[in-house]
Amino acid sequence: MEILRTPESRFENLPDYPFAANYVDDLPSYAGIKIHFVDDGPRDAAKTFLCLHGEPTWSYLYRKMIPVFTASGHRVVAPDFIGFGKSDKVLDDDVYTFNFHRQMLIELVDRLKLQNIVLVCQDWGGLLGLTLPLALPQCFSGLLVMNTTLGTGDMPLSQGFLDWRAWAGKNPDMAVGKLMSRTCPALSEREIAAYDAPFPDIRYKAGVRRFPQIVPDHPDADGAAVSRQARDWWRETWTGKSFMAIGMTDPVLGATVMTDLAKNIGHCPAPLQVPNAGHFVPEWGADVARRALQVL
Repeated sequence: MEILRTPESRFENLPDYPFAANYVDDLPSYAGIKIHFVDDGPRDAAKTFLCLHGEPTWSYLYRKMIPVFTASGHRVVAPDFIGFGKSDKVLDDDVYTFNFHRQMLIELVDRLKLQNIVLVCQDWGGLLGLTLPLALPQCFSGLLVMNTTLGTGDMPLSQGFLDWRAWAGKNPDMAVGKLMSRTCPALSEREIAAYDAPFPDIRYKAGVRRFPQIVPDHPDADGAAVSRQARDWWRETWTGKSFMAIGMTDPVLGATVMTDLAKNIGHCPAPLQVPNAGHFVPEWGADVARRALQVL
């Protein structure tokens, strides 16, 4: 398996990202692959906020929410998926599957012995993260969910997503920073550069290319069965506290999708609507985090 590692110099002086880098490279199924995660706040905190990013971002996405959680005495763990952020990039596109990413999360939670987890998820962080309690039901006590869905394979994908998937397929050297600047107009030039930092050139973007293509789109797709089981679990078994925030200008995973998801989360309170936020809700995340803490 051929692996690339983004030079550390690419991550120097990132705005509002003072967090120490932590790595593991000995997960049972991923030996030799270096996986990065933020681990901030007291290790003995009562709650751990597990923040899972999506496409095409990395843990930098949560830089506005992490300080709010830690200021309240909580621990925050924010990993970078393999192929993203400071984690290693496997060159072979075909390596990146739903289960490849999901199993990494399961093994990382086990490796760090995380308990009393509040799952914080957006985009692929939810597609994958919402399935984790099936493997680790005793570990989760709270949920903060933002613009995401479950890839159950038994519901038609929206035209907006299909258009995005087609565009991504035609642009294998996706300009990540430019994409983020279009969807988050308030980003500074330095913040845009931070989203570009993990990807010096096209060789580093296999993970970015693959995420849109591996969303389960039929009942037998990789990840579809476990996602349907997760849907049942959240609707019928979940008893923890939940908080939902919706970026209302998201054309793909916005209010309609999130309202449907809320129906499948037991006792989910009325969502917080963030009028000016788009798909990447954590970019508006400081207020969302403060509001979520009042519930969670």
